[in-house]
Amino acid sequence: MHTAILATKVGMTQVYDDDGNVQPVTVLEVGPCKVELLRTQEREGYSALQMSLERQGKTVARRESRIEPEARQYEVGEQLDAPFIEVGGKVDIIGTSKGRGFSGVMKRHNFAGQRASHGVKKCHRHPGSTGMSADPARVIKGTKMAGQYGGTKSTVRNLRVVRYDADRGVLAVKGAVPGPNGGLVTVRSPVEL
Repeated sequence: MHTAILATKVGMTQVYDDDGNVQPVTVLEVGPCKVELLRTQEREGYSALQMSLERQGKTVARRESRIEPEARQYEVGEQLDAPFIEVGGKVDIIGTSKGRGFSGVMKRHNFAGQRASHGVKKCHRHPGSTGMSADPARVIKGTKMAGQYGGTKSTVRNLRVVRYDADRGVLAVKGAVPGPNGGLVTVRSPVEL
């Protein structure tokens, strides 16, 4: 069985559960995905299928999903469903976080900044001291500083499925999903660690 499917993020909303409590959910448009290419253990050294996501008759994305070598045989052009998605179950979602460009330490690392009172010049949003004096006389690797923020691959694990309409391809998961509205994400079965 394949364990992933492609989707696009529609946006966030809220739904009521059975007890009348409000839950924040992210709505995803799942599929339609079809098999474009098959990789076999004999030819490539691993078993996988390459799926494509279509929107308005055009292929907008391709991703590979590993499958077990003894899994059922897939055919090129076959439409894929998502048997691992079930209401009340959990899924992992992989996406690209929103890119925020070159950001300072207050935005990137939640630094408090300098005092906004007497004695502080125009450096209220600066990080402060970063290095040491005579020993070791350098800045330690990994020190939190300003830099590129966002725009990286991000995985959110164990999101609970609140609603799923397989016929319309609409999935609602509790919580936030990385990326902007309209962004491409991969929905997969949760990985056991």
